Amino acid sequence: MTSQSRNRRGRWAAPMLRIGAIGAMAMLYGCIGPRPDLPASAAVEPPAAWRTGTVEATAFDHRWWTTFNEPVLADLVERAMTRNVDLELAVARVEEARAAASVALAQTAPQVTIGINGGKARTVVLGKGVTAWAGQPQVNIAYDLDLFGRLASANDAARATLLASAAGRDAVALAVASTTAIAYFALRGLDARLEIARATLVARADALRFAQRRADAGYTSRLELQQAQAEYEAARQLVPSAELAVSHAENALSVLLGDVPGSIARGKVLEDLDVPRIPAGLPSDLLRRRPDVAAAEAMLVASDSTLDAARAAMLPNVALTGSLGVALSTAFVNPVSLFSLGGTILSPLLDGGRLRAQSEVAAARRDQAAFAYRKVALTAFREVEDNLVSLDRLAEEEVAQRHQVDALREALRLASNRYREGYSPYLDQIDAQRGLLAAQLVAVQIQSDRLTTAIALYQALGGGWSQADPRRCHTC
Repeated sequence: MTSQSRNRRGRWAAPMLRIGAIGAMAMLYGCIGPRPDLPASAAVEPPAAWRTGTVEATAFDHRWWTTFNEPVLADLVERAMTRNVDLELAVARVEEARAAASVALAQTAPQVTIGINGGKARTVVLGKGVTAWAGQPQVNIAYDLDLFGRLASANDAARATLLASAAGRDAVALAVASTTAIAYFALRGLDARLEIARATLVARADALRFAQRRADAGYTSRLELQQAQAEYEAARQLVPSAELAVSHAENALSVLLGDVPGSIARGKVLEDLDVPRIPAGLPSDLLRRRPDVAAAEAMLVASDSTLDAARAAMLPNVALTGSLGVALSTAFVNPVSLFSLGGTILSPLLDGGRLRAQSEVAAARRDQAAFAYRKVALTAFREVEDNLVSLDRLAEEEVAQRHQVDALREALRLASNRYREGYSPYLDQIDAQRGLLAAQLVAVQIQSDRLTTAIALYQALGGGWSQADPRRCHTC
């Protein structure tokens, strides 16, 4: 063979090897089958606009609880965000996910170990028994080439799981802040109910004294006195019931703050609290503003990467190994250097279908994650829609209820005057008192509902959250 023919053969050898390698990889990929696509029905299409027509998209402060201008509420939320047990558990889960991501990343790096063995032994050298001390320090290096991306996909899955855990932590923080604010406003509503009960009791006591004087003077029957007594006792029952509800609400709020049950500081009265303007933005923005949606999306990414890792596990695994050491012995004049360099190629041959079944399991879990993401997104749209329309309707209801309370208060005044002047029976005053009490309690409930609905809307809109950074809590 001439040198020219050898050169020509050398020029063709390398390209042919590359083509052969590419062909072999294509054949291997063909053996594991095509990658399954995501279900088309799992796609999410945001609506063009909210049904209420709300589009306001001003800056959204992630410390939204300060927009109520209630210093006591702000202090309570801040305390809950630093001491709530559920939030501390969520933070610990993020640390666990971060450590797992570090483990997955470490698998892609070369693994280096060092060791030494030695001891005393008696051997035969040149026909003579020799007792010697021997030792062999050695460094071993192993590196998985990860030709088909198995380790890289596992690392991507761990990273996505970390992002999901961080978003989950922020979702817990948002829920803690929302629950604390709702509990505080519910407490102020119970305080208002207690004040109404006490005021009603005072009014009924006054009516009872008046009825007693009329009965003693013979101007009325004992029936009227007993009716006044019954109304007074009914009002007296409201006070301990309201006090019990206030005590339970304080205990529940204390636990949210990470404290033992105790009293809670108060700020503004319920009627002095108002609902701030809440920027709803566009529906398409919602998928980037809620931590639970981001967590579901990250879990979908993690399951997708896990599927890639499971598919890559059915392909050959190529690893390089090497070692470097030295043999030391009192039987040698000089130490002897040792080394080895090699590699391994391991490919599944017969496993009873285990690896393919694991890939199918990963594909099914990926599809589940896709549908879970769709469910979370649809729930997010519904929660915003529900709270937007609830705020509008509750505002209308509150105006009408205030008018009713004013009318019933005036009716009670007229009925009381007519009764005292002897122009109408006591039953007219009783009916007016009952009507006013019921209307006042409904008014308090509507005011509480408006405030809690505003908080629920803040939570439904994501509370000013942005895409998760595993290093910090966006809602904290």
